Amino acid sequence: MASNRPGNSRGGSIARVVGASLIGTTVEWYDFFLYGSAAALVFNQLFFPEADPLTGTLLAFTTYAIGFLARPLGGLVFGHFGDRVGRKKLLVVSLLMMGGATCAMGLLPTYAAVGVFAPILLTLLRLVQGFALGGEWGGAVLIVSEHGDDRRRGLWASWPQCGAPGGNLLATAVLAVLAATQSDEQFLAWGWRIPFLLSGVLVVIGLWIRIAVSESPVFLDAQRKAEQRSEHVPVVGVFRNHWREVLITIGARMAENVSYYVLTAFILVYVTGPLEMPKSVGLNAVLIGSALHFVAIPLWGALSDRLGRKPVYLFGAVVMAGWGFAFFALLDSRSPWVITLATTVGLLLHGAMYGPQAAFFAEQFATWVRYTGLSVGGQLSSIAAGGLAPIIAVALLQATGSTVAVSVYVLAMCALTVVAVLVSRETAGSSLHDGASREQAAVPR
Repeated sequence: MASNRPGNSRGGSIARVVGASLIGTTVEWYDFFLYGSAAALVFNQLFFPEADPLTGTLLAFTTYAIGFLARPLGGLVFGHFGDRVGRKKLLVVSLLMMGGATCAMGLLPTYAAVGVFAPILLTLLRLVQGFALGGEWGGAVLIVSEHGDDRRRGLWASWPQCGAPGGNLLATAVLAVLAATQSDEQFLAWGWRIPFLLSGVLVVIGLWIRIAVSESPVFLDAQRKAEQRSEHVPVVGVFRNHWREVLITIGARMAENVSYYVLTAFILVYVTGPLEMPKSVGLNAVLIGSALHFVAIPLWGALSDRLGRKPVYLFGAVVMAGWGFAFFALLDSRSPWVITLATTVGLLLHGAMYGPQAAFFAEQFATWVRYTGLSVGGQLSSIAAGGLAPIIAVALLQATGSTVAVSVYVLAMCALTVVAVLVSRETAGSSLHDGASREQAAVPR
């Protein structure tokens, strides 16, 4: 029967897995980015009201960065168990943790009600968010990478990456609707809580879809072949046999992470602060840019299947180095349309790094350490890049009064990424099953 042919079976399986991973990552990134937008717009007033506006924003972004500090720990814990018991179970846990923390944020008392306990509770919930996301990303891209075929892995693995702009799009859209339908006073008083509480509905939907997917066939195949697996500690294998790949992963993410958070988080500070424009201008720019970013990511992933991971990734890093200067020059026009154009072009260029990234990183590691290696390498870079990017950008702006220093910061991170990608090996088309075989000889006994 047709339904039993391998091609049809695989096609149905990969479509289901891609859909589940995309929806799950969209929900988790919605939760995570919602915090970033709220930190730029309202948290400085609600949780740090005694500071001046720019310092209050800096403090709000500090709690934002704390979530990134928890991500490597989450990557290590989720990676360890994901490499030992499977990818699927850990993805369900991460979704529940993230959604629960986000809903709780929507119920938090503010500084006016409980004083210093408000930012403390906010920080604790942010830590839970970061811990959950640290395990989510690696598992989501791996379960797709290990279901898909070698020839089109760049395309398939890029779809969970779309969860980032998808979640940002969803979070920004909800905030934009609230900003358009509420006064600033209403939004500050209670409107900001609505998108956090909506996370509960999204988590139920994501959980229902994610539970239906099957475990990674690459993982199950390696599980059957490796009897010594119970003696294997994934983190030991990563740092003993794959330390070079971890460093490459960290370096390759620097430009991608920094540029993304400058384009989507710092822009809200710059537009509403120095440019003295309505917050809707920045929100709408990110909204439109994220929509096109969502479309561009799988196209860049597919292109990496044809041209290779390295050429596409290098193009994104090199061009982003120059766009960091053009971006702020266009923002200074104070034209909403030009600001939207600047953000959209920046996100399209960012996609050249983000599209092939999942497959590129997954192909660096062997099966028994893949979840751990991918998560630890990816999340360690998130501290220095994503977590600190808005803080460094705000601090540079505050210290110099100019965005040139921010652009130089982006340029430096792009240079670091170029070096990391240049020293890496080309992995397009490689077999993930071969990685499992290589690792078996290196497993500590």
